[in-house]
Amino acid sequence: MEDAELKKAIETLLFITDHPLPPERLAQLCEIKDLERVKTAVVGLKNELDSGGSALQLMQIAGGWQMATRPENSLLVRKLYHSKMTVRLSQAALETLCIIAYRQPITRAEIESIRGVEVIGPLDTLTERKLVTVVGRRETVGRPILYGSTGEFLRQFGLNSLDDLPKLETMAVQSAYPAAGEASVEPARPALFADGRPVELSQPDSEAAGEPESNTKQSDK
Repeated sequence: MEDAELKKAIETLLFITDHPLPPERLAQLCEIKDLERVKTAVVGLKNELDSGGSALQLMQIAGGWQMATRPENSLLVRKLYHSKMTVRLSQAALETLCIIAYRQPITRAEIESIRGVEVIGPLDTLTERKLVTVVGRRETVGRPILYGSTGEFLRQFGLNSLDDLPKLETMAVQSAYPAAGEASVEPARPALFADGRPVELSQPDSEAAGEPESNTKQSDK
C-alpha cells in the first residue's frame, strides 16, 4: 500500500469509528507491519486537516486517535443534536468522579471519607455511564473493591491519559467542582466526537436552582 493510499485508509477508519483507535489497531486493519509508518501517516493526516482549514480535526485521546469537529463549530452541532448532546450528572456524581480520577485506585469507603456522605448512588450512575469501573480489590481485611476511571472517561474529557489531568497544585480547590447555581461544566473536549454524542456535564434542575443538600450521611446521585 502506497503512502497516499495508507493515509486515505486511516482517514476512512477514523471517520467511521465511534471510539479512539490506537496506532497498533490501525496498522492491523490496514495490514501494515511497520508501526512507525502508520504513526507517521496519522500525524501527516492531522497536519493536512489543520493546515487545510478543515472543519474536522484529529485528536489523540484515550490512548488512540479519533476524528472530531472543531470547537468553533459547536453551535451548529448543538442545533442538530439538541438534547442528544446532554448527559446530566449531579453535583454528587461530579465530585465522586473527580475524587476517583485523582485518587484511583480507591475504595468506596475512602471516597465517602473524603465527601462525608455515602456514594452508592453516584457510583452506580458513573458505572452505568461507563465513566468508572471496578479495577480490583485492596489486599486488606474484607478485600474492598477498588474503583478507577475508564477509557470512556478519557474520551469524554478529551484526555489522552491520566497524566493530562490538570495538576491539583496549579488550580484552586473550588475550581474542581461547579459552584452552587451553575448550570453546567464544560470539560476540555472537542465539540463533537465521531459518534456525534459528547457529554455536557450539568447539574439537575433541582441543584441548579440552589436546592440545599442534606447534611446527613445518606446516599445521593
